[in-house]
Amino acid sequence: MTETRLTRRCVENLTPYTPGKPIEEVQREFGLTDIVKLASNENPLGPSPKAVEAIRRAAGDVWLYPDNDCYHLRAALSERLGLPGGQILLGHGSDELIHNIGLAFLAPGDEVMMCSGPFSQYEFTAKLMDGTPVYIPMKEFRYDTAAMAQRVSSRTKVVFIGNPNNPTGTIVTRQELAELLKALPDSTILVMDEAYHDYVDDPDYPDALALVRDGRRAIVLAGLRIGYGATTPELADALERVREPFNVSSVAQAAALASLQDGDQVARTRKVNREAKDYFYNEFERLGLEYTPSYANFVWVDLGRECRPVFAELLRRGVIVRTGDAFGAPTHIRVTTGTPPQNQRFVAALEEVLGAG
Repeated sequence: MTETRLTRRCVENLTPYTPGKPIEEVQREFGLTDIVKLASNENPLGPSPKAVEAIRRAAGDVWLYPDNDCYHLRAALSERLGLPGGQILLGHGSDELIHNIGLAFLAPGDEVMMCSGPFSQYEFTAKLMDGTPVYIPMKEFRYDTAAMAQRVSSRTKVVFIGNPNNPTGTIVTRQELAELLKALPDSTILVMDEAYHDYVDDPDYPDALALVRDGRRAIVLAGLRIGYGATTPELADALERVREPFNVSSVAQAAALASLQDGDQVARTRKVNREAKDYFYNEFERLGLEYTPSYANFVWVDLGRECRPVFAELLRRGVIVRTGDAFGAPTHIRVTTGTPPQNQRFVAALEEVLGAG
């Protein structure tokens, strides 16, 4: 008797996402109570105090369905971005928006271009929709936009660019993006994933929203715990059709709206991040480790040896980082910038592990 296939073949080829190790798991596994987590690019300052207060106020209404249109948050983002509300995309994280891009635009066989060792959601979305991921090797841990331009074809439906890139923290410059755009046919959608753009202060960083304002077939994403984006009316209409109803909770809407009004939190975060990166750079140089200068809130560093044993030993010392093998770089780790005590603890633990190895 022939066994009936229940799942689509492409689903069988998917690998479930493996997140950074949670604090609670390390506590259970090693019996530790004092854990430093520098694995998931979280803000060491925590949420804006204004967001916390907004969450408290909104908590009493969580039994009600949220505003499906996110009216107030959409209006605030519309004013900030200078775009009509109908061109604003909202989701419960940028992951959902990436997923919706696949639902709305990808057909079996469509090519989805990304860099090698990509943020996993790009690859996952392509495979889920029976698309064909196309990996362009990076050059010195940067997008090789010239190689991407040469590889683009009529089958290229979506091009994903993380800017800054995760996990390397590098950026695509204004000129590089302009050259790539010349090669993209009208049938290709460019997705600029700018989840970490608030950390960038380089004048060569491109204004991706200008592409949307100019009517280019581009989607610009931002945000982590609650995701938002902007695109043309044509693409926004398609994405709205595949969006799940009530996808952003009332608490998340309130917190995001309050966060938009707290510019001081952004300034404080940038300062802490800048100082942490400088500290890491100096310490990595002292330890003789090669690293990639980062425009985000994490640093990509080459340990010069297999990362997994080092990762395991760091866990035993109560320090969580992200291994590079998940991104195709088995000797690298990605370490998130933390508070000064957290950063110092990581460096001390790393030096101890490397010295014992």
